[in-house]
Amino acid sequence: MNSESPLGQPVQYLDRYSPELLHTIPRAENRDALGLSGPLPFSGVDIWNAWELSWLDPDGKPLAATAEIRVPANSANIVESKSLKLYLNSFSMTNHVAESDVAETIEQDLSVCVDADVDVKIAHASALYGANVGRPPGTCLDELRVKCDAYEIDSSVLQSDPQEIVSEDLYSHLLRSLCPVTNQPDTGSLLVSYRGPRIDREALLRYIVSYREHNDFHETCVERMFVDIMERCQPEQLTIYARYHRRGGIDINPFRSNFEENPPNVRLWRQ
Repeated sequence: MNSESPLGQPVQYLDRYSPELLHTIPRAENRDALGLSGPLPFSGVDIWNAWELSWLDPDGKPLAATAEIRVPANSANIVESKSLKLYLNSFSMTNHVAESDVAETIEQDLSVCVDADVDVKIAHASALYGANVGRPPGTCLDELRVKCDAYEIDSSVLQSDPQEIVSEDLYSHLLRSLCPVTNQPDTGSLLVSYRGPRIDREALLRYIVSYREHNDFHETCVERMFVDIMERCQPEQLTIYARYHRRGGIDINPFRSNFEENPPNVRLWRQ
């Protein structure tokens, strides 16, 4: 794979199949800074939804579809998002005999990149008609009245009550972080599901807001949240699931948990 990331650089958009466009980023580069150099304290998956996939059938007729791409959290690498967009665009003037050929090609190329088995499912418009916009389970934090004055990560605000053990789902639509390369904002929704000492809701919302000017990739933000909440609040079980909004026709949705697997891929109101 190429050594230079296309992120933040002017590029040529190729429309013939070009797997060499894919650019990888080792997960270890960001995990070491979080103290995650040993066994991971979570399992999980990154769900990528690509909304602009297109190719030509054997007669040259264009086909349009979406692709759900699942990358396991224990993969050695992630794929840089702009390179994925460029790669998927390279299918647009390439002939394929069947939809299954497209899915298998993407699976094979991405699996090589991330050094793990990637799962790809392709859907056409007819399969998506009538699909409802979903919402996260549990209680929304966004109507809480809180004073927010920290816009770079501040885990010290997190608090929990060890005298009260609960199981609950809490979510917010106020998640925002910045791309570490281009400084462009990445916005989305965040779900925190846990069992353990009751987490102070106002403190959790302030913590989520404190990512507002933080520069990091989607996956690293979610893993940092998992580490911080485990350390500060000591839950027995914890899931962090971010649903980011699409950029460049792709949305990225990292899921990390020490008790859940196979998260649903439910489109939220701003996706």
